[in-house]
Amino acid sequence: MAEVQKRLSQTTLKRRQRFHAKRDVRPAVLAKANRLVISVAALIGLAFLAVIILQAVF
Repeated sequence: MAEVQKRLSQTTLKRRQRFHAKRDVRPAVLAKANRLVISVAALIGLAFLAVIILQAVF
């Protein structure tokens, strides 16, 4: 059983995608993009709520 787990762990390590600095997107760029997406989603949500509130008032 232990040998099977060792073999499986070695093959999964070989198949797992590793970070490659020249090919992959840098983590800082991903974090910045995530912040941008969250801020745009919040802006859309606030605009939606503002429209609903304005329709309820008028």
